[in-house]
Amino acid sequence: MSDPSYSLPPIAGSEAALQALMQQAGPVVLPHTTLQLEQIRSGFACALHMHQPTIPAGAQGELISHLQYMLEHPGEGDNHNAEPFAQCYRRLADLLPQLIQEGCHPRIMLDYSGNLLWGVQQMGRHDILEALRFLACDPSVQPHVEWLGTFWSHAVAPSTPIPDLKLQILAWQHQFAALFGQDALQRVRGFSPPEMHLPNHPDTLYELVKALVECGYRWLMVQEHSVETLDGSSLRQEQKFIPNQLVARSSSGEVVSILALIKTQGSDTKLVGQMQPYYEALGLDRQTLGGSRIPSLVTQIADGENGGVMMNEFPPAFLQAHRRIAGQAGSENGNATVALNGTEYLELLEAAGVNASDYPQIQAVQQHKLWQRVGSQPSPDSVQAAITQLQASDSSFSMAGASWTNNLSWVEGYANVLEPMNQLSARFHQVFDPLVARDPGVTRTRPYQEALLYLLLLETSCFRYWGQGTWTDYASEIHRRGVAAIGA
Repeated sequence: MSDPSYSLPPIAGSEAALQALMQQAGPVVLPHTTLQLEQIRSGFACALHMHQPTIPAGAQGELISHLQYMLEHPGEGDNHNAEPFAQCYRRLADLLPQLIQEGCHPRIMLDYSGNLLWGVQQMGRHDILEALRFLACDPSVQPHVEWLGTFWSHAVAPSTPIPDLKLQILAWQHQFAALFGQDALQRVRGFSPPEMHLPNHPDTLYELVKALVECGYRWLMVQEHSVETLDGSSLRQEQKFIPNQLVARSSSGEVVSILALIKTQGSDTKLVGQMQPYYEALGLDRQTLGGSRIPSLVTQIADGENGGVMMNEFPPAFLQAHRRIAGQAGSENGNATVALNGTEYLELLEAAGVNASDYPQIQAVQQHKLWQRVGSQPSPDSVQAAITQLQASDSSFSMAGASWTNNLSWVEGYANVLEPMNQLSARFHQVFDPLVARDPGVTRTRPYQEALLYLLLLETSCFRYWGQGTWTDYASEIHRRGVAAIGA
């Protein structure tokens, strides 16, 4: 049964207004940047990913943040790191003003899951909320901080039911706007998929990119091993350091595309924790693209709190790298290596006359094999037949997508989570889609939002990442509550 006293996160109800807001044209960073493209030889863009799942583990079984659970059970596992984690979520609000006051020009991109933002609210951690509000809203740090959109509950795209991809995207936008305002949301133009997990099934990828474009996103961060050129080869080394055009083609032949920045290398947090992208960028030069000479950009993301390197080594390394940049000579000769954020880089390129059509085209990995077999006139039947044939004849072929954790499967061995998840999704859409079609205001009602909450939560990657046991039990309980919320 639904408990009317239970507080729900702001995850739905303003879909049309937010999509209209996000479709507004024009640059969002360019009016504020102090950088000049002709003075830059190379750059680096670092992103920090922050997430804590929501679990049914409160004192009375209520939904709480895993961070709260860690704080309440300090003797379990590495739960003693709960407060250091909490400080990681807010510390950029201290580091950036310090560097700015010293005359530096720091940059950082931030990717916070909706779960985490809601959990911080639930816990009443106003110290973290105020720090994040400063980072999202204060004019003094706007040129320095870029927030990235993501899925609300850290779902992995390839195994998320297709109709729920856009729900996850919109739920995060609702949450962010509710916390920080529509002006702050309007500046969010890049998207960070959880686990850098990019679907390669044509229809899933097409619907993801289509949803991103409809929700106002201009670019997507992708892992280098999750994409390929249109002829099926790996990206050239220099191609990883410029924007690419990710092309998504459905099994019906529909095509949509979005700009992609390539996350290089693996998921080792030491890369960002020790500011490796800066040192790599020092060795790069400009490249010629569409008749222009543009700076190369090293793009990297890591967990912002997980592990000793990020908890302890990142702050001094971040400060040191930006102080080195401020102290370097030669920027007046166009020889600078600088920190850049993703949207800033793309808007500087656009202002310099580089067109989206100038960027090389890429597609999701393994698609060349598929389209080669299907031919130029695809259909859902021919694509499915080709997938079946390739899976039977080519042991390296997979339509499970690719991520920075390719040693882990988000599908194999998790039927006890995936089957209920797919069933709950189907039931949710069976019940609510006709209602919303007749009256879009249904998304503002409590029954809709409560059912949506459990659907989104069940898709959280953590319920599969940590293996069978407590975490799959959490998934079973969320499924049970979701079924009850949707009703018969």
